Amino acid sequence: MSAQRQDGEAGVASLLADVAAGLGRLVKGELLLARTEAAEGLKAAGSGLVKIGVAAILGLVGLNVLAGAAVAALAVTGLGPAWASLVVGLALSLVALGLAMAGRAALRLRGIWPDSALRGLRRDAEAVERGLNETGARQHV
Repeated sequence: MSAQRQDGEAGVASLLADVAAGLGRLVKGELLLARTEAAEGLKAAGSGLVKIGVAAILGLVGLNVLAGAAVAALAVTGLGPAWASLVVGLALSLVALGLAMAGRAALRLRGIWPDSALRGLRRDAEAVERGLNETGARQHV
């Protein structure tokens, strides 16, 4: 009977070694997924920051043109050049607003945190725990 018990314990030990090796491969895969997700998040954040930078530059140009329009309106009694400057300044300001909103949305849409990889790790840990509980292997550990 002790030979059967030793064979059973060796089988359980082998099974636990296989589970540990599988868990190692699983964790490595999930960490690779997390790293990939983080890189994608950083790329999206960089794109959003570029849009915000371009919006800031266009906003400054728009303000400069609007200031030019105000000066032209004061300097010239006719409406021609002043209204032209005003229209250009407003158009550039609207473009700057649109880019700023798009950049902000890009930063909000995709965070840097690797959510799906963490959910996958949590799901895997729960599955392993359920498997250990169902097989009764936890009693031998």
